Amino acid sequence: LCLMRGAESGIPTVLIPMPLAGATAPITLGGTVVQHTAENLSGVVISQLTNRGAPIIWGASPVAFDMHWGTTPLAAIETTMMNMACSQVGKYLGMPTELTVSSDAKCPDSQAGPEMGMGIILSSLSGANLISGIGLLNFEKAQSLERLVIDSETCGMARRLVQGITPRGERLAEDLFTDGLYEGKHFLLSPTTMKWFREEFFYPGPVISREDDQTWMEKGATTAEQRAKEEVKRILMTHVRLYSG
Repeated sequence: LCLMRGAESGIPTVLIPMPLAGATAPITLGGTVVQHTAENLSGVVISQLTNRGAPIIWGASPVAFDMHWGTTPLAAIETTMMNMACSQVGKYLGMPTELTVSSDAKCPDSQAGPEMGMGIILSSLSGANLISGIGLLNFEKAQSLERLVIDSETCGMARRLVQGITPRGERLAEDLFTDGLYEGKHFLLSPTTMKWFREEFFYPGPVISREDDQTWMEKGATTAEQRAKEEVKRILMTHVRLYSG
């Protein structure tokens, strides 16, 4: 019903089937991707029969069912692999795609870091247009504000990664290898550096630390978790609402 109402109103709708490999879908990853595709296509048909041309997004959230614990680990590598495959199917069909990432950690600890980092990076490389789930923990049952600001910086790195390297034009800096540098000059203050350093590099912060150890100690020798807590406090205290209600 919600799908039909969204189509009638012209509201972009995200289709998110969640077949569980081994429980509500085949145990094989490829088989689950096939089932996911069929489920998503049924949603596309319903949407387009309701209102031809209604905007719709090919979402993906297949999960590898954990046979040991009977849980649905969204951070399992097999879950991520199936998500990437489903995104590529959507791309093949010419549709915008959405993927979900999450951590199975129960708190924003060291387990959450690699799980969310891997999920964000690999989902970005799959070509997904929309990645949801940032800051989610414990099988999507909890939202961590501290994890949210950490993941935000990871998203910045992922975005820079998919932008890639531009191997043409001014960004090859050919002039610096010919007559761009001469006696008494160096790369640091060259016009090319001044022009491109903000666009070529992504600068994270304040959670990710890149300062030298002496500066870090002078600033309190805080951990990433401590800096994340402070950033959450700052945002909550200074954020200006852009809407009323």
